[in-house]
Amino acid sequence: MIEVQQLTKRYGPVEALRGITTSIGRGEIVGLLGPNGAGKTTTMKILTGYILPTSGSATIAGWNVIDNPLEVQQRIGYLPENAPIYHDMLVQEYLLFTANIRGLAPRALRTRAAEVIADCRIGDVLTRPIGELSKGYRQRVGLAAAIVHDPDILILDEPTNGLDPNQIVEVRELIRRMGESKTIIISTHILPEVEATCGRAVILIDGRIRADGTLAELTKSHTQVVTIAPPDAAIAREALEKIAGVTRVDHSMVEGGFIRYRLQLSDGRDVAEAVSTLAREKSWPLRELRRDDRTLEQVFRELTETPAEVAA
Repeated sequence: MIEVQQLTKRYGPVEALRGITTSIGRGEIVGLLGPNGAGKTTTMKILTGYILPTSGSATIAGWNVIDNPLEVQQRIGYLPENAPIYHDMLVQEYLLFTANIRGLAPRALRTRAAEVIADCRIGDVLTRPIGELSKGYRQRVGLAAAIVHDPDILILDEPTNGLDPNQIVEVRELIRRMGESKTIIISTHILPEVEATCGRAVILIDGRIRADGTLAELTKSHTQVVTIAPPDAAIAREALEKIAGVTRVDHSMVEGGFIRYRLQLSDGRDVAEAVSTLAREKSWPLRELRRDDRTLEQVFRELTETPAEVAA
């Protein structure tokens, strides 16, 4: 549904995007992450046809964003961080106005409007001016306008911004439901938001993609932890170092004769079976055997603490 090839964008001497390449298929919910200035907003504006790239290409549902911007915009729903809504209009007027602009037929218009009103939980504010609404309600009205034409692709910038905890849960559930048949990109600074709704994350730093994969792939650790009670700590360490895929072994005392070993793995392989077999053969009591997986926050911090130029 979305294909990006060597996309660059320069603002004078500033290079906001430095040749990013990725693809996103139907049914994927992808979190677009990165610190301020990483290129997230620039990427979204290019994908939605608001600005042109300096070089490279981007296609949405087979349509090039440079050559066919109107075709692209007909197929997407876009919610910027600060939704561009008319504060002097009533909520229902604005929603019908947006649906008309999107070309919905009169019969389909009211049916679809009723669906998004229910999905976005805005039925109790339909006759109120948008300018009188709380920030959370305005955000939900903006989301309703972004999905009223039932687009195949949604690009959402901080979709739960300003919502209370209950509203956040409702919007997350709505995004997950829509993600079963749509392609959705969510840009957010809230990492639990990505963990709750996305199956994949793309991390931008200094205009480059530093990580792109499923959450399981990104958080998978190259470290395995085993806690055993061998009669000789050094001999056990040497035996663990001989396991295929283990590059380094560190250990620390726990208690009651048990020692915790941390096994660094060369390629992320799982050596649990080999470790278990070794412990059984040596008759070493085994208390713990687990993978020391990281959180998405740890992955993000590790990447952002290393300059992109160094990692490239």
